[in-house]
Amino acid sequence: MGGVNDYKGYRGNALQVIKKYNAYVWSDVEVLTGEGTYKGLILPRSETADEFHIVLKLPIGYNIGINADKVTDIKIIGRKEANYNIPEKEFPYDAGRPRVKLFGTGGTIASRLDYRTGAVIPAFSPGELYGSVPELADYCNLETEKLYGEFSENIGPKHWKGIAKAIGEEIEEGVHGIVIGHGTDIMHHTSAALSFMVQNSPVPIVIVGSQRSSDRPSSDAALNLIHSVKTAAESDIAEVTVCMFGPTSDLYGLLHRGTRVRKMHSSYRSTFRTIGDIPIATVSREKIVPIRSDYKRRRDDKDVIINPVFEEKVTIVYYYPNMQPDIIDSLVENGYKGIVIAGTGLGHVNKPMYPALKRAREAGVAVYMTVQTLWGYVQMYVYETGREMMDLGVIPAANMLPEVAYVKLGWALGQTTDLDKVKEIMLTPIAGEITEREPSNGYLIFQGGLPEIEEMISKNWK
Repeated sequence: MGGVNDYKGYRGNALQVIKKYNAYVWSDVEVLTGEGTYKGLILPRSETADEFHIVLKLPIGYNIGINADKVTDIKIIGRKEANYNIPEKEFPYDAGRPRVKLFGTGGTIASRLDYRTGAVIPAFSPGELYGSVPELADYCNLETEKLYGEFSENIGPKHWKGIAKAIGEEIEEGVHGIVIGHGTDIMHHTSAALSFMVQNSPVPIVIVGSQRSSDRPSSDAALNLIHSVKTAAESDIAEVTVCMFGPTSDLYGLLHRGTRVRKMHSSYRSTFRTIGDIPIATVSREKIVPIRSDYKRRRDDKDVIINPVFEEKVTIVYYYPNMQPDIIDSLVENGYKGIVIAGTGLGHVNKPMYPALKRAREAGVAVYMTVQTLWGYVQMYVYETGREMMDLGVIPAANMLPEVAYVKLGWALGQTTDLDKVKEIMLTPIAGEITEREPSNGYLIFQGGLPEIEEMISKNWK
């Protein structure tokens, strides 16, 4: 004992403390501090982690970091070699169940943690997924294909086009439903892109991820995966949807329309919300319950339209006070063909920007206005500033979310450079990205602390 491998990832003060008490990685210990006693398994550290903390996996499954300076004693109870490999079992085939295809792009939908690097390693084969989530076999015959292995932020147009083509091929092969495992950070961009690139799908296309990896007791991975596979196998909702936790508890998941969904919290499991509308359905292990009726239904044909094009010289500009016109000028000079502005209020920017917007129009750049409020419509007829910007060529994009307008503009410009045709594509609703009106219950933000809200929470959210 005492070799480098016994102190995996530890260095500096934390390493000295572990050595002082003859402890090692994978030691089962009681760590005494001035603030209390902690029981657990000493875990390896990531190679890039700090040198000040000792990490324990507690018996309840959570990890905790203990400041090495506060440790007064470490009592050794035993030693284990934890196995974080995902068990693999043959996925059972049942001729009576539908065929579902799971495409992998990355993310933590089913995974283990590599404690050497701190990276999450995804489980992906049907056997791995069945070993992790055996309930999947209750719904379908699952097939998997790894298209990409990217962190969410690295997913972009080339991946969207590849996923769209793969979806088309699977529909031609007669698949009953499709699930796409995806990192959560830009999942709503991908759902918007696929809503435009894959039209008239005869089967459900469900995008799913998890906020917390599978090695955590609070992980949402397994339940999200169950809900998404059930939807792909059994639902008649033949649209691109995002399937994630509904409330913060595990009561049910929600199916969000791919063009009206947005990630709204950095860490909550219930991070995805339908904006300016209501979700399509709730889904649990037992049932799928539509909460609206205007969705596209499953069909028996294979008549899908795959249109995987995208102009990459498109961007979003988030307006802020005192924005300078050279922001727009630099985009035009660098060859950008489309600009989406997330403007203030009903769709405004300051007057010093006007000459740059005029120059953009004269250069043949498509400029569209959205609102950074997220909820609501661009209304550029209300104030003089809005009317002046329309005269400069800025086109209001109704109630499209800024990132959805960005994706749609890239997709439109990928088909044509004729700005009149681009405008026709942009302002013609395709997948619910523009709605005639927002329902009265499409804008709900509850403010904690108010008596009526606290009463509602106490009665309904446990």
